[in-house]
Amino acid sequence: MIDKETVDRIYAAANIVEVVGDFVTLKKKGVNYQACCPFHNERTPSFIVSPSKGLFKCFGCGKGGNAVTFVMEHEKMTYVEALKYVAKKYGIEVHERELSPEEAKRNDDRESMMVVNSWAADYFQHTLRDTDEGLNVGMGYFRERGFTDATVRKFSLGYCPAKGDAMTQAALSAGYKEQFLVDTGLTIKREGGGYHDRFAGRVIFPVYSISGRVIAFGGRVLRTSDRTAKYLNSPESIVYSKSHSLYGIYHAKNAIVRDNYCILVEGYTDVMRMHQNGIENVVASSGTSLTVDQIKLISRFTKNITVIYDGDSAGIKASLRGIDMILREGLNVRVVLLPDGEDPDSFGRSHSAEEVKGYIESHEEDFIRFKTRLLLADAGDDPLKRAALVTDIVQSISEIPDPIIRSVFIKDCAKIMDADEQVLIAEVARKRHSVHYDKPTGEFVRRMQEQERREERAMARMASLKGVVAGSSMDELEKEIAGYLMKYGHLYFEHREGNSLVKFNVAETIFSELQDDVLLQNPQYRAIYECYQRHYEELGEGVKVPEHFFTNHEDPKVCNAAVDILTSDANYVLSELWKRHDIFLDSEEKRLSVLIPRVVTLYKSKTIESIIARLKEQLTDENLSEEEQVAIMENISVLNSVRIKIARKMSRLIL
Repeated sequence: MIDKETVDRIYAAANIVEVVGDFVTLKKKGVNYQACCPFHNERTPSFIVSPSKGLFKCFGCGKGGNAVTFVMEHEKMTYVEALKYVAKKYGIEVHERELSPEEAKRNDDRESMMVVNSWAADYFQHTLRDTDEGLNVGMGYFRERGFTDATVRKFSLGYCPAKGDAMTQAALSAGYKEQFLVDTGLTIKREGGGYHDRFAGRVIFPVYSISGRVIAFGGRVLRTSDRTAKYLNSPESIVYSKSHSLYGIYHAKNAIVRDNYCILVEGYTDVMRMHQNGIENVVASSGTSLTVDQIKLISRFTKNITVIYDGDSAGIKASLRGIDMILREGLNVRVVLLPDGEDPDSFGRSHSAEEVKGYIESHEEDFIRFKTRLLLADAGDDPLKRAALVTDIVQSISEIPDPIIRSVFIKDCAKIMDADEQVLIAEVARKRHSVHYDKPTGEFVRRMQEQERREERAMARMASLKGVVAGSSMDELEKEIAGYLMKYGHLYFEHREGNSLVKFNVAETIFSELQDDVLLQNPQYRAIYECYQRHYEELGEGVKVPEHFFTNHEDPKVCNAAVDILTSDANYVLSELWKRHDIFLDSEEKRLSVLIPRVVTLYKSKTIESIIARLKEQLTDENLSEEEQVAIMENISVLNSVRIKIARKMSRLIL
C-alpha cells in the first residue's frame, strides 16, 4: 500500500496536460485543451482538459477524472499501478507500507510465477518459429488452419516440444526454480522422480491478464487419441483463476471500449479468426461455462454483449443460462446463431471480413426473439409447451434489474407470444419478489385492509404534488446533495421563519436534516458527503472545502463522480424536479433558499418510501408469526403518517 504522503506528492507533481498528452493529441482552446475523446468514437471534439483544475472531462461519453484516473481508464490499470506510472514519469520514489512476512512471501511467489510464465511464453514462441519440430508440426498446424504469421505473432502462439521434459530441463538450466515451474502447472513432478511437461507436443495459446502479463496457457494436442484431452489448460494458481479470466481480453479491451460492445465466443481459435477478419472486440470463455466474474470483467469496458453460438451446438439450450446471468448483472445481451455446421473459426475462414461483419449485424437478435424462435420449434401448437416457453422467457426478463428495460421486454414478449401483458407483469413481479398470497386470516387481514386504505389515501395526497416525488430518483437527489455541499457548503441562505429572515449555512442545514438514520445509498455520493463532513469539522463553518479533496480522492470512482458534478454543463444541469416547476429564473446560487430545503425534504420522503418497501417485502416471509406481522404493519402505518406530513410540507414548498 502506498503511503498518503507519497500519493499527495504524486498528485502535486502530476501535470494533467503532460500525462494526457502522452496518449492524446491536445489542442489549446482558451484556458483549456481540447481533443477527440479517446474513450469513444467522435468527429467533433468534446474531450476537455483543464490544467488549472487538473481535471479531464468528456461531454460526449461522460468520463472524467484526474491524471491518475485517466491513466487507469486509458491503460486499464489498477489505482496503484496508475499511481506508480505517474510517479515514475515524474521521478517520484514510491514508498509502500511494509508487508507481513506472509504477504511478502505471497507477493514474491506471485511475481516469480509471472516471471516463469513470461519465460515459458518466450520459449514456446522460439520453439515454434526457430526449430524444425516447431515449424513442421506447430506452425504447420496454424498455417493449415489458415492463420497468418501476423496472427501467430499477435497472439504470441507457440509450441512445446514432444520430448517429455524438454521445456522443464531448459527452464532449470536457465536458473528457474522447480517450485515455480510446478506451481504454475508448466511442469508435473513424477512420483518416482523426474519431470513431465504438461503441454508436451501441443501448440500453445498464452492467456494474458488485462495488463498484458502471461498468467496461464492453453495447449491443443495435434495427435488424436481417446486417452488424451484435445485441449489442456494451466491449473488454478495464485496468478490464474479460470472463472476470472477471458481469453483475448488484453487484445480486445481497446476495441470493446471504442465500439461499446463485446462479442463473446467459445474458443481460442474463434477469437483469433475474428481478429484476423478485422473484428477485434472479441473474447472467449475458453470452453468453460460463463461465470459471473467473467461477465463483471466485460462490464468494466461495456454494458453490451453479443453472444455468438455455433450453428450445430447441441448445448445451446443448456447454455442459455449464461444469458440470464448476463441480464442479472445489468448488461444488455444480443445473440447471433451461425448457420448449421459453422463456428466462428470456420465461418470466418470461409467468408470475407465484410461478410462476417455483415452477417453479425443482420442476424443479431435480442434474447426474447432468439429464445422464442429456438424453443417454439419444440413447442409447436401444444398450449402447455407454449405456456412453459412464456414462463421461461419471463424468468429471463425477471432477471433484468432495470425496471424500464424490463417493461420494454414484457411488451415485446406479450406481442410475440400473443399473451396478456398484465399477466406477464404480474408474473415478473412474482418471480422478482417471491410474493405469496396465502396469508393468515382474521385480525391480520383486517389490519392489512386498513393499511391498504391508508396507503391509498397517502398515495393520493402524494399524487396531488403533480408527480414531484415520483419524478426524482434517489440517485439524482443524492447527486444534488453532494453537489450542493462541494459547491456551496460554505455559503449561507436566508429562510423565513414567521416574520423573520434567518440565515442558515448550507452544509449545516444538510447535515442537521440528514441525520445518521438517513444514509446516502450511492457509495460515491456517500463518500463525497462523508469527506465533506470530515473536512467541514476540521475547517469550521463558512470555510470552503477545497475541491481537490474530492477530485483527488483515493477512490477513482469518487473522483470521477466529483468531476462529473463539478463539470456538468457549466457546473449545473437543472434536475427534472426544478424544470417541471419552472424554477430556473435565477442562478443556482441565488436560489439556495429554495433548493436546499426542497432537496433534503424530498430525499427524506424517498428514504421513507424505501424503508416502507423493505418492510412490505418482509411481510412476504411465510415464517413470520402473526404478532411479527402486526408489528411490521404498525411500523408501516407510523412511517406513512410521517410521509404524509412530508407530503404536506412539500406541497407548501412547491406552491
